[in-house]
Amino acid sequence: MRWKNRPVGSNWGDFGPDDQRGRMNLLTPAHRLAGVREVTEGIAFTLSLPLDYPGGVVPGAMRKGPELFAVKMEHHDAYNCPGEYLFPGSCGAVCDDGVTLFTQYSSQWDSFAHWGMMFDADGDGVAEMCYYNGFRAGDDLIGPDQAGGPYARRLGIENLAEGCPQGRGVLVDLFAVHGHTRKAYGYDDVMAALDAQKVEVRPGDFLLIYTGYDILMMGMNKQPSMDYLLANSGGLDGHDDRLLKWIDDSGIVAIASDNVAVELFDPRIGPHDATGLRLHEHCLFKLGIHLGELWYLHDLAEWLKTHRRSAFLLTAPPLRLPGAVGSPACPIATV
Repeated sequence: MRWKNRPVGSNWGDFGPDDQRGRMNLLTPAHRLAGVREVTEGIAFTLSLPLDYPGGVVPGAMRKGPELFAVKMEHHDAYNCPGEYLFPGSCGAVCDDGVTLFTQYSSQWDSFAHWGMMFDADGDGVAEMCYYNGFRAGDDLIGPDQAGGPYARRLGIENLAEGCPQGRGVLVDLFAVHGHTRKAYGYDDVMAALDAQKVEVRPGDFLLIYTGYDILMMGMNKQPSMDYLLANSGGLDGHDDRLLKWIDDSGIVAIASDNVAVELFDPRIGPHDATGLRLHEHCLFKLGIHLGELWYLHDLAEWLKTHRRSAFLLTAPPLRLPGAVGSPACPIATV
């Protein structure tokens, strides 16, 4: 056993001592069929931003936009390249490219390796850096200063991909209620929206939170103002214990939103408690609930509102990239 103590309120070990899928274990064939049954029109919505958004060039930024490059052949770039360089006598042409891609720059999934804590898992009075289900920094997550690193030997994003994230999705439209407002949405706000919009959240569901952040950002044409975005958009209140308890009790398998972090935060201010991002701690570290950030939800939200619906089939695999701690996402909602 990797741990003697588990965090208060966590489910470490409940899905087995070596579990790496968390709440995705609840996504059964029956839950996938429930998602399929929500499809009545056959209309599909792309829930990804263009992956070169947010855009802008920020010196020193932690994450940067994708950069395409041509694959190199022996003497030529493999881009608008005459086919005769590959096959003598060919009259064809070829383009072949690669990309330098930050896995969490745009629409994304967070793996459980994305957010850990200093926690006394051994029960010896000394806190260790560990992640969901007690997996450890240095052993299970190899750092860039170690041979073969950086690499998540455990909890990498491939576990979500292999879990086949497809099922019933439900959307809570907080933007329809609050507009472009800087607000931390707590339990009362979420429950009021669920009631008003007649959203039924079932165990095994994917929960999507719409705040209107996406249309603000898309309107900036790849020249984003973080100050403006943060001042005019909300997020879930990670400091509301009733909301955190509801997330646990609901049985949802993942949460995704159109904003940064899903929860309300401001990187200019810094943490106000031991973790800084309590929803990340609660979901990724304690409960094994994946978080999706910066999804494009506007078109889906408008259609659902017009047709007085809230549920749909969500198909949302990440890249099956072993060892990565996050992945670009191109989810599809079918109504």
